[in-house]
Amino acid sequence: MTTVLVTLAVVAVVVATALGYVSWRGRRRRAAEEDPAVLRAARGEQHRRAAERAHAQHDAWNNGGHGFTG
Repeated sequence: MTTVLVTLAVVAVVVATALGYVSWRGRRRRAAEEDPAVLRAARGEQHRRAAERAHAQHDAWNNGGHGFTG
C-alpha cells in the first residue's frame, strides 16, 4: 500500500513539474514574440479591414434600395 502511494506521489510531482516548465516556457516565448511595431501594424490592419467591411455593408444596404440613397 505504501509503495503505491509513494509511486503516485512521484508521478504527481513529475507531472506537475512538466506542466509548470511547459507553461513557463510558453510565457517566455510569447513575451519575446510580442514586438510592439508588429502589434501596432496588426491592429492597424485589423481596423482597416473593419472599416472596409462597414463600408461594404453600407453600400450594399443603400444600393439594395433600403434606406436613404443619397
